Amino acid sequence: MSTKNEPMNTAPIQQYLQQVKAADASQQKDIRLDIQSAKRLAFTLGEVMARLNGDLEKLLISQSSGANETIEVRLDGGGNWK
Repeated sequence: MSTKNEPMNTAPIQQYLQQVKAADASQQKDIRLDIQSAKRLAFTLGEVMARLNGDLEKLLISQSSGANETIEVRLDGGGNWK
C-alpha cells in the first residue's frame, strides 16, 4: 500500500451500505453477500483502516514534535476598530 494520500476505491463499502438501506426499507430480515463481494468489502475495509491508522500515527508524530513550539499572542485591547 502506498503511503501517499491517493484516492481509495470505496465502492464496495457504498454498495454494502446501499444493500443494507434497501433491505431495511423493504423490512427484510437478512442480507446476503456472495463471496466475491464479501472479499472486496473486507479488502476495502482493511485499506480504509490501514489508512486511518497511518494518518493517526502521522498526526501523533507531528503533535509530539511540536510540543516545544512557542505560540505568541498579542492583545491590543481592540482600540483600532473602524
